[in-house]
Amino acid sequence: MAKKFVCTPDEPVVQTAQGKLRGFVLDGTYTFYGIPYAQADRFQAPRPVTPWQGVRDALSYGYVCPLMEQDVPDKEVLVPHRYWPMDEHCQNLNLWTRSLDPAAKRPVMVWLHGGGFSAGSAIEHVAYEGDRLCEFGDVVVVSVNHRLNLLGYLDLSAFGEKYANSGNAGNADLVAALEWIRQNIAAFGGDPDNVTLFGQSGGGEKVLTLMNTPAADGLFHKGIIESGVTDLSAGPAADGAPLVRAMLAWLGLDEKEADRLETLPYPRLVEAYKAVVADVAAAGGYIGCWPLANGWYAGNPRQVGFTEHAKTIPVLIGTVMGEFCFEPGVQNKYGMDEAQVLGLLREKYGAHTDRLKELFRAAYPKKHLSDLLYLDAFFRAPTRQFIALRSETCTAPTYSYLFSYDFPIDGGKVAWHCSEIPFVFHNTARTPLFNVPGETDLLEQRVCGAFVNFACYGEPQVCSLPAWPACVPGDERTMILDVVCELRHNFDAALIEALKESGAAPDMTLLEVVAPGADTVTVRH
Repeated sequence: MAKKFVCTPDEPVVQTAQGKLRGFVLDGTYTFYGIPYAQADRFQAPRPVTPWQGVRDALSYGYVCPLMEQDVPDKEVLVPHRYWPMDEHCQNLNLWTRSLDPAAKRPVMVWLHGGGFSAGSAIEHVAYEGDRLCEFGDVVVVSVNHRLNLLGYLDLSAFGEKYANSGNAGNADLVAALEWIRQNIAAFGGDPDNVTLFGQSGGGEKVLTLMNTPAADGLFHKGIIESGVTDLSAGPAADGAPLVRAMLAWLGLDEKEADRLETLPYPRLVEAYKAVVADVAAAGGYIGCWPLANGWYAGNPRQVGFTEHAKTIPVLIGTVMGEFCFEPGVQNKYGMDEAQVLGLLREKYGAHTDRLKELFRAAYPKKHLSDLLYLDAFFRAPTRQFIALRSETCTAPTYSYLFSYDFPIDGGKVAWHCSEIPFVFHNTARTPLFNVPGETDLLEQRVCGAFVNFACYGEPQVCSLPAWPACVPGDERTMILDVVCELRHNFDAALIEALKESGAAPDMTLLEVVAPGADTVTVRH
């Protein structure tokens, strides 16, 4: 049956504080693309959009932020991507809703994309499209583009008051987007008093940093962090001046000419950064491309603790089993005998193999032993620490999950970084690999249902899952999201510690390292 499409000169048109917007309707879902929520000069704070006269079309995605590296299509069957024109003026958002009634007061879910703080976009993944999540959950879905990399996180505060918060310009954009939502979302049927941030990888880290940003207090009420806690944040004492001075010197500019960086062509700005960043990093200096703790941003809560407001925000947080397993993995693993698997394990873990095998089988009794080759501790270890800290110091509940589905490619593949996203967005039908009759459809209902219920009510309870209580001090209660979902208590604590002690590093082909020896990386999905 054909779907019904509506887009006329006066339908659907919404009056916002900045002017009228026209989107389109497809089978009852109202869609608005590329809505401007702020504007800004390079390195400077965002300011309100200049109001417009008449009706402005919201029928095309907005520009995405320029990237420091050219995207290269790769492993698209695992994570299908989309690419789009880039421009520095990228403060725009996309919105899906089932009602334009201001009295509808539907929960609002605001998606913050991955790619660290340096890459990605609101439309980068095919699975980021919000229509099916909107329809399944009867929620308003918003996805946000903002300034990234040098445009969003280069600290020039030593070179002029107008740059006071340039080290957090990208996050300031996100606050501006939340302010726009607060001001306008009721016109799209949303409840400004029930806003949930959710994000994966760098998007999850953005949720975490906004929790400790007083300017965002009261603009969102719950947070979902997917594979977003790492040990890679900038320290509270970071100073961007040495990096900027090195860039200016390389460009042949005096420190008094720092404002010329505002008009330097973006590729030249990136060229200067790449020319000096390794030396700055080697000297232990801050290298940008990450939020900077200052008077505006309190700092990573795992380093400085949670703000009083952050302690009141319910959090749903988790990781996937094999974050770094983007490579082919073990081919036809179910056809291997244990001796073959042990040979591979000993190559990687050496003398730690027997202990890890024992702990793995206790933690994952239903999983193939070869999955231990790709078991993640890079995200899982700091996530466990984050959960413990919140359980001990915060009044709001914290719910833990681990996504461990085995995918039907190459004879079975452990869940990898980003693989839960199509389930969260109810978009497995858009991602071919994510379709196994009788399995993925049920898991999608459970995962998406849990995330939606958390956004609606602050608890991820759904009738098709076991009871899912919040974590408490000393007891991480983790929901395993798989063909069989079950709640486990501290199930992998000993395994993760032993994995860290083994010294086995993740496969760094997944990572795009900003600089040799740098303390920040951006995950390249």
